[in-house]
Amino acid sequence: MSITPATLTDVPELVGLINSAYRGETSKKGWTTEANLIDGQRIDVDSLTAQISDPEAIILKNTNNEGIITGCVYLQKRANKLYLGMLTVSPTLQTNGLGKQLLQAVETYARNINIKSIIMTVITTRTELISWYERRGYSKTGEVIPLLIPSQFGTVKQPLEMFWLEKVL
Repeated sequence: MSITPATLTDVPELVGLINSAYRGETSKKGWTTEANLIDGQRIDVDSLTAQISDPEAIILKNTNNEGIITGCVYLQKRANKLYLGMLTVSPTLQTNGLGKQLLQAVETYARNINIKSIIMTVITTRTELISWYERRGYSKTGEVIPLLIPSQFGTVKQPLEMFWLEKVL
């Protein structure tokens, strides 16, 4: 396995991976699905292209021995912190340690650019996911915000809120 920065040529494959892990029937093969909370796609080509083109952002990808992208994570510098989003592992590979490896790569990347804190948001009802992050040193900041998503990225099935989590390195 190899964790490296994604490029624009990876966008179509990344979109497929991210949507398969978060939404729809395929996502239900893993434990990180949002399909029971949100309908629709998680990301599209245009939005991911914009994210990967942001000079303050990077997407790290994991590629298997066959060259297939099996995991990724979006990172964006925000002042003196690093925002972590869309930590994604193929639903059929979840629980095999790839998520932990991606998180370790995030922390290494943060240290290499002299960032001392990683932040993220997690839907408050995703208690198993929050616990997973807490076991890796992330803590709730006490701030809770509503989950607001553009209509092209799904429809929430109920009002949802998100916790801000943070890990100081």
